Amino acid sequence: MRLHLLLPKVEPKAIPIPSKCAYADCSSKQVRLHQPVRKALRDTVHRQVEVHRYRCLKCGRTFRVYPPGVSHAQSSDRVKGLAVLLYLLGLSYGAVSLALESLGVPLCKTEVYETVQAVAARVPGLKREQVFQGVKTVALGGDLTSVKCAGQWLHLGLTVDSLSGLALTIDEVSAEDAATLKAWIEPIAARVGAQVLVTDDADGFKTTADELGLLHQVCKSHVKRNTQALIQELRPLVAKDGDGSLQTIGVASAQAVADLVRLGELIGSRQPEQGKEVEGLHRRYLLAAPPKKGAVASLAYRLRLLYLDRWNLWSRLTRYRKWRGPERQSSWMARIMPANEPLAGGLRNAIARCAATRFLPMPYASVACSPSAATSSTVVEPTWPRSFGK
Repeated sequence: MRLHLLLPKVEPKAIPIPSKCAYADCSSKQVRLHQPVRKALRDTVHRQVEVHRYRCLKCGRTFRVYPPGVSHAQSSDRVKGLAVLLYLLGLSYGAVSLALESLGVPLCKTEVYETVQAVAARVPGLKREQVFQGVKTVALGGDLTSVKCAGQWLHLGLTVDSLSGLALTIDEVSAEDAATLKAWIEPIAARVGAQVLVTDDADGFKTTADELGLLHQVCKSHVKRNTQALIQELRPLVAKDGDGSLQTIGVASAQAVADLVRLGELIGSRQPEQGKEVEGLHRRYLLAAPPKKGAVASLAYRLRLLYLDRWNLWSRLTRYRKWRGPERQSSWMARIMPANEPLAGGLRNAIARCAATRFLPMPYASVACSPSAATSSTVVEPTWPRSFGK
């Protein structure tokens, strides 16, 4: 797909000369220049332009003549065209307003809406769905991003085609709960015909995928990075068993260290059949008691929760190992695959990375991940504050 961006130009020097009075009830052709005036303008290039005031010699009234791309409105036709373009490319009215503000031409959400509606009235059948009506993907990536704008943090939701990296939508997402995420993801998934949802390991995304009947692939980069950080944090503590909790449940420090090392290896290889081994690591620490109210979790209990979380997460983490895309894919999908892998293998590898990994929407963006524990398998345990984080 190729889009030609033809935005209106602003030409300050090309002010036309009127041939008659601008008022409908006056047909006089006798007009003369009354005075040039400066007009403040909201534009990506010009902050101010010259406008000519003319006076009609018959009716005595004055009127303004604007250069091409400028009207009585505060914003230039170029800015309005850019607003319509961004909306047609999938951005919400709020996201369009945010994008224009970052370009130094702020346009409030209401102005964006009125601009789009005015253009739609002049162009019958103008629908933004028509721009991406041919875009279909079996793997939809979703991620939450925070960006700072005018000193305030704004929370955005980004969806991409996980196979090609094409950004599909950027929307303002007010919360990270399952209901909000479902309302955001559901219409997009239906539009593109998605079968797999690729996200980070936040519980809200897990619930969304399950309720929408989508297969769920958790981003392997997120899980691998977070697991390695936890192993580095816990390993020196486990070696000393400072609180004696490992000894209490009959697990030697050397064994606990070996378990952490093995978990890192399993996260690195991510084979579906290795889920049984992760389950075994969890069961070794089942005797670790949860902390009492207001108390800090013991080291052994933190390990118990860590292994439980990764065990519950395993099927979603290794989904890409078994997933098969449609038998016939278009040629643009083949371009993202390693040359030494077959078609299906390349697609499986592509869905293992979430939107934040495959597409960076803007500078200074930070992924907003939920720190809560996974609760998606047959065994569920409570998450205690400061027990462990992802």
